[in-house]
Amino acid sequence: MMERLNRSAGFAALFVALLALVLAVTVPALAQKGSARRKTAKKAAPVVKLVKGKIPARYLPAVARAKRADRLGADGATSETLTGSCSPETVDLGTWCLASALTPLEDDEIGKNDYLFATQKCVDLGGWLPTAAQLLGAAPRVKLAGTIDDSRLTATTDLDPSDGLKDRREMSSTLITTAAGSSAAGSQGVTDGSKGDPKQGEPDPVPLPANPLPETTQYVTVYDNHDKGGFAGGKPVSQPENFRCAFNKSEGAAQRESN
Repeated sequence: MMERLNRSAGFAALFVALLALVLAVTVPALAQKGSARRKTAKKAAPVVKLVKGKIPARYLPAVARAKRADRLGADGATSETLTGSCSPETVDLGTWCLASALTPLEDDEIGKNDYLFATQKCVDLGGWLPTAAQLLGAAPRVKLAGTIDDSRLTATTDLDPSDGLKDRREMSSTLITTAAGSSAAGSQGVTDGSKGDPKQGEPDPVPLPANPLPETTQYVTVYDNHDKGGFAGGKPVSQPENFRCAFNKSEGAAQRESN
C-alpha cells in the first residue's frame, strides 16, 4: 500500500515539475506577443475627423509638384530665382521683355539685316521680332529709334555727324503688301523637272522662277515720335533696317545676368 502511495506521489511531483516548466516557457512568450500587439495598436492610424466632408490636408500625402517644391527649397531656391523676370539689357513690359537698345551688328553683318536676317537673329537670341503694335505700345517706356530733333534721353537718335545726321526708324514684324493678288506676297515658283499627275491627266507645269523676297511685300517701320510712337512707312522685306528683339520672361533671368 505504501509503495503505491509513494509511486503516485512521484508521478504527481513529476507532473507538477513538467507543468511548471511549460508555464515558465509559455507565459513569457505570451507576454511578449501581447506587448507587440499593444505596440502595433499604438502605431495604428488615428481616427480622422472630416472637415466639411473632406479629409484635412495634413493627413494627405504630398503630390509630385509639392515634392519638387520641397526639393527646390532644399536647394536654396527663392521666389526671386523662380519668378519669371527680364534680363538687365531689356525693359520689363509686364508679361514680356523688350530689348532696351537696337540689336548691334558685327562688321560682316552690316547691310545684310533685312527682314529674314532680323527674324532669324531674334530667334537665335531666344526671342522674336516684335510687331508694330508691340513697339508702338512700348514707345513711352523704351528708347525707340527717333528723329534727330528727338530727345536722346527718351529716343535712340543719330549722334555721329561724321557720316551725316539722319532720322532713324526701326523694323517691325508686321507685314503689308503694296499690290493685289497672291503673287504680291511672293512665290516659290515652279521648279524645273516638276511633273503633272498622269492619273488625272495633268500636263507638266511650266517652270517659273521663285520670288521669295518680292518688292511688294513690305515690313512696317515705326519710330519714337517723342514717346508717342508713330508709323514711318513700309520697306521691302529685302531692304536692311535697324531692329530690336522681344523676349519671354524666364526664371531667374535678372539674377543670372547680374552674376
